[in-house]
Amino acid sequence: MSYIRELAKQIVAAHRQDNLCLPLPSFDPSHPPPAIKTESGQDQYELAGTIAAIEMGFIENDARVLGKAWSRMVKHEGDFNPKGWPSRPEYFDLIPFSRDMNPKAFKACPKRLGLYGVFPDADWIARMVDAELPTAQLRFKSEDPQAIRKQIKAAVAAVQGSKTLLFINDHWEEAIEAGAYGVHLGQEDLVSANLDVIRDAGLRLGLSTHGYAELMIADRFCPSYIAMGAVFPTNLKQMPTAPQGLGRLYAYAKLMQHNSLVAIGGIDEKSIHAVAQSGVGSVAVVRAIVAADDPKAAVKRLQELMQIN
Repeated sequence: MSYIRELAKQIVAAHRQDNLCLPLPSFDPSHPPPAIKTESGQDQYELAGTIAAIEMGFIENDARVLGKAWSRMVKHEGDFNPKGWPSRPEYFDLIPFSRDMNPKAFKACPKRLGLYGVFPDADWIARMVDAELPTAQLRFKSEDPQAIRKQIKAAVAAVQGSKTLLFINDHWEEAIEAGAYGVHLGQEDLVSANLDVIRDAGLRLGLSTHGYAELMIADRFCPSYIAMGAVFPTNLKQMPTAPQGLGRLYAYAKLMQHNSLVAIGGIDEKSIHAVAQSGVGSVAVVRAIVAADDPKAAVKRLQELMQIN
């Protein structure tokens, strides 16, 4: 076990400055650290990769995925190099096949969705059509079914005849009824949403992810795009994981480059250029537009910042 821990130590040391490490969570009897299997015969590189990932602040599920990926990478390359990092799809059991070969694939959307704004109501969607925003999401929160249907119907009507692509957050049944372009769901929605109905209706599907394990799950559904975040801290919603940071975003984008990708979470004018340089085809923002003094000008400015080389 001491040899395995030495391998893990080398991995952590090699990547300490890569912005892949996050502060370790606090452990106590009610929230113990992950149990790492050490039974005889288990792959030493898998164990080392798992231990290193935990020490770098990855959650348990992500650490286990990374452990397996480290093992496959070492076997593929024939040598252990702590300065490397798993980034090939086959290390994660991903198959970057053609969408045309997968009968369960959701309808494709542009690989580069551009600036992607998330808004609280249909009035904002209408304003963003006027601002020529490429992609918008209606994230309307209400317990009133009638209000939800009204907002979605109005948002869909607002983008008719425009170049703005509209996704509806959560309310997939109402989105189908209104003839929306697509829906955006969280991982928790995969249990309750009828994906076959969404697919058969011809809607595009965007899925949220918050790390390696959820990326693997999302990829199996072959959605239209995969959203990755939260990149930076955000107070707009309770996040299941800590902010991932630019280092992890760059690693995720490299691994998942066969997908249409959206970066989201706490992104503003100061950070949008660095985020766009990760290789994602879209950057989602909320406050950078809705809190701006001149939202239309903000859309133009954000798009300019995304395109600077």
